[in-house]
Amino acid sequence: MERLQKVLAHAGVASRRKAEELIKAGKVKVNGQVVSQLGTLVDPEQDQIAVNEKEIDTERKVYYLFYKPTGVITSVRDPQGRPVVMDFFRQVPERIYPVGRLDRDTSGLLILTNDGELAHRLMHPSFHVDKVYRVTVQGIPKKQKLNKLERGIRLRDGWTAPAKVECLQQDIKQNIAVVRITIHEGRKRQVRRMFKAIGHPVLALHREQYAFLTLKGLKEGEYRQLDAEEVKRLKALVT
Repeated sequence: MERLQKVLAHAGVASRRKAEELIKAGKVKVNGQVVSQLGTLVDPEQDQIAVNEKEIDTERKVYYLFYKPTGVITSVRDPQGRPVVMDFFRQVPERIYPVGRLDRDTSGLLILTNDGELAHRLMHPSFHVDKVYRVTVQGIPKKQKLNKLERGIRLRDGWTAPAKVECLQQDIKQNIAVVRITIHEGRKRQVRRMFKAIGHPVLALHREQYAFLTLKGLKEGEYRQLDAEEVKRLKALVT
């Protein structure tokens, strides 16, 4: 179920604000009945919605898994003209948007959808949806430093939740290490800040898993639609 004004906006009828004006003016019907109450919940896949007596085409829900390359902004558009994730989805007719963000220098798994309710729940830390990153850091972090990340570390915006941390590789000659870290929060540049806080700045960052989803079978810049079972499992995680 979604708010009526949001459904109207997603269907391209009007902006969210204009949709609210149409509702208050009594110009919107749901299943043949005038609805003038803002915040009314509707099912865009089941309910018949009409504006000025004309039935609208509600947008079907779509879900994509994308392998974001480095150098691409996680945004619908960029005022500076830099590449954005939506550049890869020009052939998709629905108005989708990213679930959460990966910064410009981070590659890896990103979900895009037009399902606002699912997107909100996936991003909310209370649902504890795991996100797994492969991190290349400067220096060889000692076990006690990684333990700090596992217990939670204090950043400027507060303590982080406990994380799962595993050192995968150490290169003494180049003085770098590869670490896998699993978190369920999504603060801005969180993983980078966590490793900086223990004295090991991030050299490369890649998200390899989101919940149970991986990038298996995809190359950088490629995407695929989630199948019905995957969507069902994602929704179950946040219900």
